Amino acid sequence: MNPRKCLAPLAATLLASVTFISCAAGEAETEADGSDPEPVTTQPRTEVVRAHLFDDDADGRVAFARVKEHFETANPGYAMTFLAAATEIAADASSRLVFVQTPVEEEPAAAEIHTASGTSETDLHVGDIAVLRPGERLTVEPAIAALVFDVPDTPGDGVPAAIRPDWDPNITDVPGGCATETGAYRRILLTWLKDNGPYTFHGLNAHRVRITDSFTHYHPVDTGFDEFYLVQMSNDEDRLLTSYHAEAIESPETMTAELAGQLFEVHDVRAGDLIYLPRGVIHRGLGGVLAQVITVPGFRPGTEIGVDHHLLAINERLGLEGDDALPYNVEASTQRIVR
Repeated sequence: MNPRKCLAPLAATLLASVTFISCAAGEAETEADGSDPEPVTTQPRTEVVRAHLFDDDADGRVAFARVKEHFETANPGYAMTFLAAATEIAADASSRLVFVQTPVEEEPAAAEIHTASGTSETDLHVGDIAVLRPGERLTVEPAIAALVFDVPDTPGDGVPAAIRPDWDPNITDVPGGCATETGAYRRILLTWLKDNGPYTFHGLNAHRVRITDSFTHYHPVDTGFDEFYLVQMSNDEDRLLTSYHAEAIESPETMTAELAGQLFEVHDVRAGDLIYLPRGVIHRGLGGVLAQVITVPGFRPGTEIGVDHHLLAINERLGLEGDDALPYNVEASTQRIVR
C-alpha cells in the first residue's frame, strides 16, 4: 500500500486546519525558543503494535500478547494484563492501576476495594481507574472489562482508590492539549506535575481526551516515555498517523521525494483498540477518537518534540503540493515546539 495515497484523502483537510496542540500539552507547558532540539539519536526500541481487546479468538490473543511483550520488554518492572470479564482482582504484592473498559452503554458496576483497614465502595464505569496498592483486592458486580497495569512504585496517599473523571468534582475540563476548543472534553486523571491536575504519580500518567487533531510529535528514546491509546469511543473518521523516521524528518535539507512518500503509516482506529506507541515514534491523532492516553512512566517535562515545522519545510523544499504534500499541523508549524 502506498502511504502517500493513504494520506491523500486527509491532505486537503489537514493542510488547511488550524489544529489543536499536543495530547500531553498541559502536562508540561514549556515551549522551546532558540535552536532546534537534538534529533533522535537511536531508532525506537520496538515497533508500533496494536490489539483489539475484544477480539476473543486466536488472532486477538496473539495480537495482545505482542503488545504485552513489546511493552514489558521495554519497561522492566511493569506488567500488563487484560481481563475481559472480571468480578474480582486478587491481592498482589505490587501496585496495580485498573483501567475500566466496560462498554459505554452499560450501567456502572458496583465495586468494593478491600484494604487492610477496611472496605471502600465505589461505582466503576468505562474511563475510570481503580487504584490497588500492595495487598489490596477489588470485587465488582457485574463483571467489568479492564486493562490492568502492574507498576513498580506505589501511588501516594493523595491518589484516591478510584479515579472517576466524569464524576470527580476535582477533575474538570480544561481546554488545551489535544483539545483546545471551548467545551472540549479533556480530563487529567494522573499527572506528573501538581499544577496540571489533582492526582500526581510518576509511575504512570493518564488523561482521557477526545482527539480531533493533535500536532505531530515524538518522545525521545533516551529521555521520553512510551504511550498507549486505549480507545473508548470512535467514529469512521478516526485515524492515527505514525512514522519511524524522526531523524530524517528533522533533517529537511537531506530529504528526498522518494523517502517523503514513505514517511507515514495510516492506522484506522476503533473502540476497543489498544495501540502501543513506543518512545521515538512520531504520531498524530485525528478525527475525534475518545481515548485514555496512558504514558509510562509519565509526561516528563521537555520530552514532547514537535516536527510540524520540519514537515512544512520538507513540503516547501521539495515543492510538494495537493495530494503529494505531507500533512502537517498549520498552527504547530509556525514555531519550534518542545513541551
